[in-house]
Amino acid sequence: MEIGKEVFEFKAKAYFPENDEIKEVDLKKYRGKWVLLTFYPGDFTFVCATDIEALMEKYDDFKKENVAVFAVSADTVFSHKGWVQVSPRVSKSKIPMIEDPKKEIITNYGFLNTETGGARRGMVVIDPEGKLQYYSVFNDALGKDISHIMFAIRGLKAIYNAKKSEGHICIVPAVAKPTETVKTMDVDTTKDIGKL
Repeated sequence: MEIGKEVFEFKAKAYFPENDEIKEVDLKKYRGKWVLLTFYPGDFTFVCATDIEALMEKYDDFKKENVAVFAVSADTVFSHKGWVQVSPRVSKSKIPMIEDPKKEIITNYGFLNTETGGARRGMVVIDPEGKLQYYSVFNDALGKDISHIMFAIRGLKAIYNAKKSEGHICIVPAVAKPTETVKTMDVDTTKDIGKL
C-alpha cells in the first residue's frame, strides 16, 4: 500500500444496520466518491464500540463531504448484526460493516495482526479515483480521533481539488488542534523554499 497508488479492490458482504440488511459491497462502485475504511480488531470489544459511536457522531458530516464510511473486521456479517443488536453504543450505528473472515481485505490493506488473526486498529482514506490518500495503524487500545480524520479528509479534498499549475503545490499546514475549516497554502516550489 502506497500513498497515491490504487488500492486493493474487493467485493464482500456487509451488514447495513440502518436497514437491517446484508448486501454486497463492491468497492469499484464507489469510484467518484471518497471512501473511509475503518479497521478494528473485532466485534463485541470495548474500544471498537467507542470508535463506531464516535464515527456516528460525525456520520452526517461525512455524508455531506461525499464520503462513504465502512467498518471492516475479520468477523462475519452475522456477528456484526449480533453486535448491533446487543451493544448500546453500536446499536445507534448506520455504518455498513464489512465481513472479512478469510482476512483477504485485512491482509491486502496491511492490517492483519499476525498474533491475534484479527485486524489492527486503523483507517484508510481512498480518493474518487480509487487511490490511497491516508493510512494509519496504531495500538489496539487507542480509540480513533474522529475530528482529526474529518480534518484530514477535508484537507485531502482541498488538495485534490486545487488548481494544478507548474511549479506550485497546494498544501494544508499543520495545526495544533483540528478545526472545522481547512486552510490551504499555494506554495511556489522554487521561490518559497526556506520561507515557511
